[in-house]
Amino acid sequence: MLQLNLPIFPLLETERLLLRATNFGDADDMFAMRSSAEVMKYIPVPLATERREAEEYINSLQQRMENKECINWTITLKETGQMIGTIGFYRMKLQHYRTETGYMLLPEFYGKGYASEALQGIVDFGFRTLGFHSIEAVIYPENISSQRVLEKCGFVREAYFKESEFHGGQFVDTAIYSILKR
Repeated sequence: MLQLNLPIFPLLETERLLLRATNFGDADDMFAMRSSAEVMKYIPVPLATERREAEEYINSLQQRMENKECINWTITLKETGQMIGTIGFYRMKLQHYRTETGYMLLPEFYGKGYASEALQGIVDFGFRTLGFHSIEAVIYPENISSQRVLEKCGFVREAYFKESEFHGGQFVDTAIYSILKR
């Protein structure tokens, strides 16, 4: 089984981004993302309606990280420190050396290559430092932007499931993309 021994939270740096630990100072931006129908369109959780829900989510992330169930980063612009999104390994299957990744950005940062840059940063970290063998992402097939991000980072479609999740009052298809350590 894969062992994660991270004595300090891993700060990751890319060309334009700094990926750091999520903290309660991020609650306003987290609430802005999790209460946005545009951001949450393809994420099967209810929209946040109060700021305290963002704080509860941050707290749950911190607890899950302590339990080695996930690693979550806040994506910030290196130049300004502004939070633009989140990314992480949300469902780690350490016994299988596999993890699931997910990410979201504030809408004003869509289409600028930030998601691909952040994803490539954590994929490299996941393979080289943590020792994962494979990383997967579960998306809704109509989320073409996310599909492009994944393909740009070397992920390939591994599976397609018909009506596998219930979201927005209807059953929706999902696709699993993955990348293997090479």
